[in-house]
Amino acid sequence: MAIKIKVCGMKYPDNIAAVTSLGIDYVGFIFYDQSKRYVGNENKQYIESLDSPTKVGVFVNTSIPEILVKTEEFRLNAIQLHGNESADFCHKLKQQSSAIIIKAFGIDINFDWGQLDPYVGGVDYFLFDTKSSSYGGTGIQFDWSLLDRYTLNTPYFLSGGVDAKNIKTALEKKDPRLYALDLNSKFEVEPGLKDINLLTHSINSIKK
Repeated sequence: MAIKIKVCGMKYPDNIAAVTSLGIDYVGFIFYDQSKRYVGNENKQYIESLDSPTKVGVFVNTSIPEILVKTEEFRLNAIQLHGNESADFCHKLKQQSSAIIIKAFGIDINFDWGQLDPYVGGVDYFLFDTKSSSYGGTGIQFDWSLLDRYTLNTPYFLSGGVDAKNIKTALEKKDPRLYALDLNSKFEVEPGLKDINLLTHSINSIKK
């Protein structure tokens, strides 16, 4: 199966249009107001009108009612949880929403892979990012060899410092559970504004 492509942290309609024209599979919008890529409500009507690709809303420690409201308002297809959301929270959210559920975890050498077990059945995908003291991406790659310790069957998005140079390494992993690459800060002119030329080159390399 071909690796899917998610471009996250989008803000501006013209840039969104240019990025989605590249044939990506997922486009991510951040609803965490402490992020430099916070989408706000300014371009709500434009985002709501997008029919493709799959629209992902990124939330951090947000209540289920608020997530459900934003999902409906922006017509989101997927919900990415990037905070300290418990397995019970994910299971409850999944019962109340038809959206795809993605749960993010920050990975480092001390990560307890066993903590993922209770989330099985409550999420559709995991997302593995670089461990950080704050919520959100670091632009730094974690040691991808740590993924060898992942024993579950739930497919995952690979995030954390994915850039034009290490995409090839990611693709060489040959892990059938690696579902998608999450492209963000390494492909930006500034936070929320993506470099179309760099993305075009990198996306073409993924699709070869």
